[in-house]
Amino acid sequence: MFRSRSNAEKAPTDKVTADLSKAPRDPEAPKGRPTPKRSEAQTQRRRASTVPTDRKEAAKRQREARRVDMAKQREALANGDQRYLPARDKGPVRKFVRDFVDSRFSVAEMFLPLAVIILVLSMIRIGSLQSLSLLLWLVVIVLIVLDSIGLAFRLKRALAARFPDEPKKGAVAYGLMRTLQMRRLRLPKPQVKRGERP
Repeated sequence: MFRSRSNAEKAPTDKVTADLSKAPRDPEAPKGRPTPKRSEAQTQRRRASTVPTDRKEAAKRQREARRVDMAKQREALANGDQRYLPARDKGPVRKFVRDFVDSRFSVAEMFLPLAVIILVLSMIRIGSLQSLSLLLWLVVIVLIVLDSIGLAFRLKRALAARFPDEPKKGAVAYGLMRTLQMRRLRLPKPQVKRGERP
C-alpha cells in the first residue's frame, strides 16, 4: 500500500522535471541560486579572461608588468613626465613646489658636504679644530632652520596665490624635504634653472 503510493508520487514528478527542462523557463520563476552581485560577476569575467592557468606564467606576467612600470617611472623622474610619476610627485601643486625650490639656493642642500667636512674636523685630535667643528655644527643647523622657516613662509604664500582652490596638504613639507637633497641628486630632475622663477 505504501509502496504503490510512493511510486505513484514519483512518476508525476519525473514527468514534470523532464517537461520543465524542455519547456522555456518563466522569467518570474526562481532559478534555484542567488543572483551574484555585479562586482562579483565582473571580477569573475575579468579573472576568466586575463588570468593564465599556469602560476609560473602569471608570476612572469606580473614581473614583466612591474618592470615596465618601473622603467616608465624612472624615465618620468628623469624628464618630469607627469603621467608616469609616482603618486607622491604628481599634480600641478607638487610641480610648482619642485620648481619653486629648484629655482632658489638653500643652505640645506649643502648639508651633506658640510657634514662630511665637520666630521673630518671633529676626528682630528687637535682641541681647537674639535671646538671649531662643534661651532660649525651649530652655525650650519641654525642657518638651515632659519632658511627653512623663510622658505616655508614664502612657499605657503606662493601656493595660496597660485592655487587657492586646490588641496595643498603636505606640499610645504615636500618642498622642505627636497631642499635637503643636493640639486644634482634630486628626483624628479630640476626643470628650472637657479634664479628662474616658476
